[in-house]
Amino acid sequence: MSHSFRQVEMEPVYGFFHYLATVVYGMFFRGEVVGLENLPRTGAFLIAANHASFLDPPLIGSQVPRQIAYFARKTLWKPGFASWWLDEVGTIPVDRDGGQDVSAIKRVLKTLKGDKGLILFPEGTRTSDGQLQEPKAGVGLIASRAQVAVVPARIFGSFTAYGKGRSLLLGTPVSIVFGPPISPAEYDDPAAGKERYLIASQRIFARIAALQEPVTPVI
Repeated sequence: MSHSFRQVEMEPVYGFFHYLATVVYGMFFRGEVVGLENLPRTGAFLIAANHASFLDPPLIGSQVPRQIAYFARKTLWKPGFASWWLDEVGTIPVDRDGGQDVSAIKRVLKTLKGDKGLILFPEGTRTSDGQLQEPKAGVGLIASRAQVAVVPARIFGSFTAYGKGRSLLLGTPVSIVFGPPISPAEYDDPAAGKERYLIASQRIFARIAALQEPVTPVI
């Protein structure tokens, strides 16, 4: 797939907004992007990332050269453009606690059966102070049910750029690091009983936390 014209492989509306997000990232938030070789070229997969800003989904997604799906709160589906756009780009509506939303889980599994990717945030909500939070069981549940590779990702700088309670600060460098994929055998322990999904989330999140911010080269 051509890196320059990867949007032609995507559905039209998604491809357009993917291109737009790429342009916005390049103009206003350009940082270092590391580990693109860790993203699967074919087949279903999950991306699990830390969550510091509303910018995280589009900026991370802009660097993924394949069409992926996202979660969004059901309350965002309101009459008009918002609902149309969310549906057109393949967003999955979810209750506040995505791990317990049965209908959302079914849609996730259907999406993955179509050999697509999905981005998830183990912390569930944006951090309020820029620090990593404790992961919730939801991502572990989805990953364990899906039995697909999980690519850990960490975004740096998005809290400064547009964190909770902060104003948008254009020109803030935002860097993104994709780690090596984690196989189901590495994160899922079916013998763990009631703690199975939380343990899976914790193992996945440990890989996210271990990713280091890239050093910007001095020119």
